[in-house]
Amino acid sequence: MAQTDPEASLRPNAKDAKPPEAAVISAPELAEEAVAETGSDAGLRAWIEAFRPRALQAGIREDVFDDAMRKVRYDPEVIRRDRNQSEFTKTIWDYLETATSDLRIANGKAALAGQRDTLSRIEEKFGVEKEIVTAIWGLESAYGTFRGTDHVLSSLATLAYDARRSAFFEGELLGVLNILQDGDTTPEEMTGSWAGAMGHTQFMPSSYLAHAVDFTGDGKRDIWGDDPADALASTAAYLKHFGWTAGQPWGVEVSLPDDFDYMQASRDITMLPSVWAERGVKPQAGGSIPDHAEASILLPGGAQGAAFMIFPNFAVIERYNSADAYVIGVGHLADRIGGKGPIVADWPRGDRALTYDERIELQTRLTALGFDTQKIDAKVGPLTINAVRAFQKARGLVPDGYASLRLLERLREG
Repeated sequence: MAQTDPEASLRPNAKDAKPPEAAVISAPELAEEAVAETGSDAGLRAWIEAFRPRALQAGIREDVFDDAMRKVRYDPEVIRRDRNQSEFTKTIWDYLETATSDLRIANGKAALAGQRDTLSRIEEKFGVEKEIVTAIWGLESAYGTFRGTDHVLSSLATLAYDARRSAFFEGELLGVLNILQDGDTTPEEMTGSWAGAMGHTQFMPSSYLAHAVDFTGDGKRDIWGDDPADALASTAAYLKHFGWTAGQPWGVEVSLPDDFDYMQASRDITMLPSVWAERGVKPQAGGSIPDHAEASILLPGGAQGAAFMIFPNFAVIERYNSADAYVIGVGHLADRIGGKGPIVADWPRGDRALTYDERIELQTRLTALGFDTQKIDAKVGPLTINAVRAFQKARGLVPDGYASLRLLERLREG
């Protein structure tokens, strides 16, 4: 859905959820006629006819399929959004200004207060802190006020019919049909985002099937209605499944010593906080960081930006969305809702984010110079950061792994 409100959902570069094994089927090649007619209602109807026997073979009843697909329509806006999502280019500081704005923090405190009893019982049952669950709720749907108005069946059918990621979205469409067959909701009530994420905390259908819970005990796993209890509990269940550790922070902002070895700022290098402290890494807020677990140092804005000591819970939030900006947004919003202060360090605010084409160019040039990024996909993840760091070290630059425009210009020089 189009987001115009500053409190709207924020999902940068979301990682595709993997459909559960029960929802995965091997789709035979579509008839040439159906493929040739992509981009229209007529083409989608032809695709649905070809999809129907596969869905029935996967266990969907005829009446459920026919009722669900009767009002499905091709949505060109969904395709436009899918094609343009790779152009998401916000710096982390710009993203955080919205994700952890004063308004979102205030609304988060109010939302937690309004659902305190429910969130406390969820925390007790699943061992996931109520502030983290509230923060995800805040970033995914602005605490339930922007749950999405797109017709999920039409969105997923359009994306499954489209050639770009048809197998993934066909699995998600089967997931929706299974949800309807279970009776948790109706086709009319099943609304969400343009890509099929649904409800208060924006579950993809496969994640819903694998992790949603009936916390209210009414016999339905209702993540769509006005009562957020099932959605919030489902989010906690999801995080618990992927290894959330109660009492362990997602991360802590730290200061680095003047002689810090930036080659140590890698997700691959982990030490106990006490060992990092021996090397001069200290919390910005003062005091010391308990040895919750081994942690690594993350520099999302390079040597001139804030530094974070991140723990295994950081990777758990990544299962919800793999973008570092999102994980930091959730973690910091949770901290602020819980009464902690803002990020202390500033950012390199004179920089702008690289465009999609520039990120492709950066990866291509790095790889050509022998600093292999493994993939040319415009995603500046750990592999690309490691390649950037290796290039910086070879050229006598500060090896902070920061993919800036200055770095790209240096790469262009060879």
